[in-house]
Amino acid sequence: MSPSALVSRPVPESALALLRGEGIAYDLNAEDRPLSPDELVSRLRGREGLLCLLTDRVDDDLLSRCPSLKGIAVAAAGYDNIDAAAAARRGIQVSNAPGVLTETTADLAWALLLAVARRIPEADRYTRSGRFERWGIALMLGADIHGKTLGIVGAGRIGTAVAMRSRGFGMRLLYCSRRRNEVMERELGARRATLDALLAGSDFVSLHVPLTPETRRLIGERELGMMKPGAYLVNTSRGAVVDEAALVRALRGGRIAGAGLDVYEDEPRLAEGLAGLDNAVLLPHIGSASAETRARMAETAAANLAAMLRGERAPNCVNP
Repeated sequence: MSPSALVSRPVPESALALLRGEGIAYDLNAEDRPLSPDELVSRLRGREGLLCLLTDRVDDDLLSRCPSLKGIAVAAAGYDNIDAAAAARRGIQVSNAPGVLTETTADLAWALLLAVARRIPEADRYTRSGRFERWGIALMLGADIHGKTLGIVGAGRIGTAVAMRSRGFGMRLLYCSRRRNEVMERELGARRATLDALLAGSDFVSLHVPLTPETRRLIGERELGMMKPGAYLVNTSRGAVVDEAALVRALRGGRIAGAGLDVYEDEPRLAEGLAGLDNAVLLPHIGSASAETRARMAETAAANLAAMLRGERAPNCVNP
């Protein structure tokens, strides 16, 4: 009998074609919405595989109700929506799609940095509203980027890619990471620092850490208070890495100059007051949202799932 799987939300056709080519029968949720836990359990009944997105919450209780499940493939780099440890205890592999979204997400981090520093969305709204009547020497003053100090928190794939792009702006680099990044040090002259030293010394701080118990609210009231008054915070990692209410207070009070966010603590809900701040650039979690990259993410997940259902270890298994 052919192995079967649930695809929890619509994904690019190239990923579905890969599943078909592997002889995997799949049930596709054609509605572009997350399934409820009960819906997931119902549609996973008797199926061995799940190809899901980061919007699908798979906890120990759900896993206990899906005894036939053998493998879960997440079409994302982060997998904090899956209880990978609980899955491992049940002999269920969990895989992600790292690497394929690195450059695209790094591009987006720079788009946010540039947009918030030079007030691009605010200036766009100003112009479209008809308020642009004449040039003025103090009109829409922002901050220079060239020659400034960029702090990278989390110097993995994406953090390194963001740092590499700073060469064109002649920036100084600080980084905070569990491991030394010799590439950044050798090629960019980056200097490793503690988080406190990085926050105090950077003009721009870009976050690139996974969401773990240790990184949840890594940036809170205390950390924001350590940043320069003219500094900017960029977050393209996970929303809960930042205490969003504390960030609103820091932005509203001018404690920091601005923030560019692609992710949120209680996504898609925004912290109260955030949407009304002109010094915040807010995007709807589009870090990897190029057509090419989203297709590669889904294809990677499909390839991972196919390997699991063949009884092999997935190339990107996160809970070996």
